[in-house]
Amino acid sequence: MHITAQASYDADPERVAAMLAQEEFVAAKVHASGAVSQTVSVVGAAGEAFTVTTRRQMPTTGVPAQFRSLVGPSLEVRQVEAWEAPGPHGRTGTVVVEVTGAPVRMTGTMRMEGGPDGTTVNFAGDLKASVPLFGAVVEEATAKALRTALEAEERTGAQWLAGTLT
Repeated sequence: MHITAQASYDADPERVAAMLAQEEFVAAKVHASGAVSQTVSVVGAAGEAFTVTTRRQMPTTGVPAQFRSLVGPSLEVRQVEAWEAPGPHGRTGTVVVEVTGAPVRMTGTMRMEGGPDGTTVNFAGDLKASVPLFGAVVEEATAKALRTALEAEERTGAQWLAGTLT
């Protein structure tokens, strides 16, 4: 299943990159996604290439009822975002999301573009659930969860940039 999403921020790309490379922001966005526990790590800095790694325990309330008994009360989601150094036409990166203990994986790309008045981060990826007979159902549930997490990230980013994150 192919997934696309977009996040928009009222800040220039340098400020958005600085936010995305800040461990405190990463922890806030993961918490806003509904994680019940989390670990975050940022290697590198906003002015160069940087990698953001998160592990979060997510409740399975969004998992179809017929599968909840197979996965338990929570799932561990590992996400790695690798941003390249800024270039003349914006910034690009890759993203991988894996659900530990489940045959679900999303690989994709990220592109940050903008100017002094605003920045857009575009996500595009392919989601694959290797579950016989029910792969499409699992993919749709996972895609919904990923979109919800990206919406939470955009809201958290807007609050962070406005200085209103509590």
